[in-house]
Amino acid sequence: MMMKYVIGIDYGTESGRAVLVDLEGNEIADHVTLYAHGVIDEALPESNIKLEPDWALQHPGDYIEVLATAVPAVLQKSGVRPEDVIGVGIDFTSCTMLPVDAFGEPLCFQPNFKHRPHSWVKLWKHHAAQGEANKLNEIAAKRGEAFLPRYGGKISSEWMIAKIWQILNEAPDIYEQTDLFLEATDWVVFKMTGQIVRNSCTAGYKSIWHKQDGYPSKEFFQALDPRLEHLTETKLRGEIIPLGTKAGGLSNEMAAMMGLLPGTAVAVGNVDAHAAVPGVGVVEPGKLVMAMGTSICHMLLGTEEKHVEGMCGVVEDGIIPGYLGYEAGQSAVGDIFAWYVEQGVPAYVKEAAEKEGGNVHEWLEKRAAAYRPGETGLLALDWWNGNRSVLVDADLTGLIVGYTLLTKPEEIYRALLEATAFGTRRIIDAFVESGVKVEELYACGGLPQKNKLLMQIYADVTNRPIKVAASKHTPAVGAAMFAAVAAGKENSGYESIVEAAQKMGRVRDEVFQPIRENVAIYEQLYQEYVKLHDYFGRGGNHVMKRLKALKENARLEESNV
Repeated sequence: MMMKYVIGIDYGTESGRAVLVDLEGNEIADHVTLYAHGVIDEALPESNIKLEPDWALQHPGDYIEVLATAVPAVLQKSGVRPEDVIGVGIDFTSCTMLPVDAFGEPLCFQPNFKHRPHSWVKLWKHHAAQGEANKLNEIAAKRGEAFLPRYGGKISSEWMIAKIWQILNEAPDIYEQTDLFLEATDWVVFKMTGQIVRNSCTAGYKSIWHKQDGYPSKEFFQALDPRLEHLTETKLRGEIIPLGTKAGGLSNEMAAMMGLLPGTAVAVGNVDAHAAVPGVGVVEPGKLVMAMGTSICHMLLGTEEKHVEGMCGVVEDGIIPGYLGYEAGQSAVGDIFAWYVEQGVPAYVKEAAEKEGGNVHEWLEKRAAAYRPGETGLLALDWWNGNRSVLVDADLTGLIVGYTLLTKPEEIYRALLEATAFGTRRIIDAFVESGVKVEELYACGGLPQKNKLLMQIYADVTNRPIKVAASKHTPAVGAAMFAAVAAGKENSGYESIVEAAQKMGRVRDEVFQPIRENVAIYEQLYQEYVKLHDYFGRGGNHVMKRLKALKENARLEESNV
């Protein structure tokens, strides 16, 4: 019998990657397509329309370009025939959302809206709806809304409702012209199949939908804003279907573009981190999966619903059917390291890295690894892009304590690595304190493959072993697994994602084990981190927010001159 294959496509912050996988989990070919427009955070494309602080947009055409480029590339590389590909699955950074018209076309494609920022895709890290999020949380708390504890007590500015409300407040005509607000993952599935369906994962985690209770009540939305009263039955309407479901078959037009057969099964969309969980073979509680890249999503399975401070959500069947799926996260991790390399490193470091034939990250990692825990004398708070969990506050900012005139670049680099590990430890503690067990860690994404020092620090700070995904593209492999489930047993696929994960999920042989003496020192540093975390993050001193407000006021005054 001829081997059959599935394709998983992972839409990240800067690029989309397609992976062709056989039904035994072997990766046959992959291709990365950079988004031509990248992250739009300064000015709109082909325009001098400047964006305000905390905006992060994308061009929906870049997502289609990934399908047109990456899928034919993996077929060509592998020599696999289109008739042997039984399914396609995608995952996305989320909440990445866009307004579309009655034909499902993005409003930013319309000439009368393309110069309007609110008509574009809002990327997950668009934080300009923090004001709306604050008000939403205040009203939900006053009303005693039952949904709020399921999201750790706060809904993030990164999620769907806050972003929609910002559009309504700042561009009511765009809100009115919008037929549907869609997650980008659901929009791309629509473009492939012609069917608009919403996936239960993003609906549950990002849009306050509950499998038993549905969306929050009309009364709640009316309390937010009378204009939002009918939001869920109008602009958020649509069938919500479980992960692994077949959304439809590939249309003739898209099949021709992608080099596949019409009717090829397309799985309902997914979130990148959530897809990574079966990608490393995790289908049971007690195993925390960290999808580590520009940010980190922390995914965990449980058997009963617990309320955990600052978690991004707990959703029934949200990750693996039959379990409660928990999500938490850090808004910046790899982004912090990239910021330091691009903006904070002296010229001599770049020159030295070039002479050694490596990059700056490698140069810094090698030298930072020579330090023992505590030896740098530095401690940092990892809030360069706000705090997602457990404080859920995008207005918090970064901090480093302990500089001296002798502080070296590699010491700062190590302190930043450690800060992100402390942030993960704080999340783990929140789960454990609420009765959700965390026994071992699994890491996937770009960072674990590149930075062994980082992974050892995480093992030492959390005092838990860490297993690393075998794949460089774990979310895409997970998306491919869901494609195999969508194709079904009758087409050589699988009956369930548990079966697919058992057959296709893989981790490396190498395990990062905690080093006892390091654990003891990091415990001391972590306690200091928690004191700083609570002082600056829980109201001891709002200096970060005051500084941010002064900065924004100065910019507004300058733009009005």
